[in-house]
Amino acid sequence: MAAAQPDQFIKKYGPLADSLETEYGIPASLILGVSIIESSSGTSRNCRLLNNFFGVKGKNNLLKTKGIRSGYKQYANDTASFVDFCKIVSRKKVYAGLKGNKDSKKWVAALSKTGYSEVPATWQSLINNTIRKHQLEKRNTK
Repeated sequence: MAAAQPDQFIKKYGPLADSLETEYGIPASLILGVSIIESSSGTSRNCRLLNNFFGVKGKNNLLKTKGIRSGYKQYANDTASFVDFCKIVSRKKVYAGLKGNKDSKKWVAALSKTGYSEVPATWQSLINNTIRKHQLEKRNTK
């Protein structure tokens, strides 16, 4: 069941973000910040119907199963969505220069320039504000 509030969401998905930070060198604060915004803390339609926590576009079977058209990617489960986000980020040109860097603001600024969001300035502000508000930087491994 999806978490309704950011604090519940962080409690539920924080350990996954922490393990992905270790594996991919992408700050847990960035992973959580983006997922909170893109999935509305797990309550968005894409999240509920597609297990899509990051607004990733792609194929799904909603038209066949529910008669709903969607351009967003469907995942088998929550973990698959989080892992795919990290794989997508790791294929960006900015990844090599940032891997292992704990400064989420640098990551957000770099990702906003890669076309990840259709409204980069707004996206950057939303993610940074979410990271600050929920003190997500504290999650980043030392």
